[in-house]
Amino acid sequence: MSVELRSGESQDSLLKRFRKEIVKARVLSTYRKKRWFVSKSEQRRLAKQRAIRKARRKMMRRQPTL
Repeated sequence: MSVELRSGESQDSLLKRFRKEIVKARVLSTYRKKRWFVSKSEQRRLAKQRAIRKARRKMMRRQPTL
């Protein structure tokens, strides 16, 4: 990934643009996920937990407040 320095642009704004591109491309999140080996069963367990959490949040949003 590369970012070209624009004419009249400071190094700080170049760095800021580079960081935005990194976040946009999800480079860091991918790196952090692949940092350690996670077995298939562990991946399934985590995915199930995320799905349960998401369903609970969705249900809580649907409930009318008293």
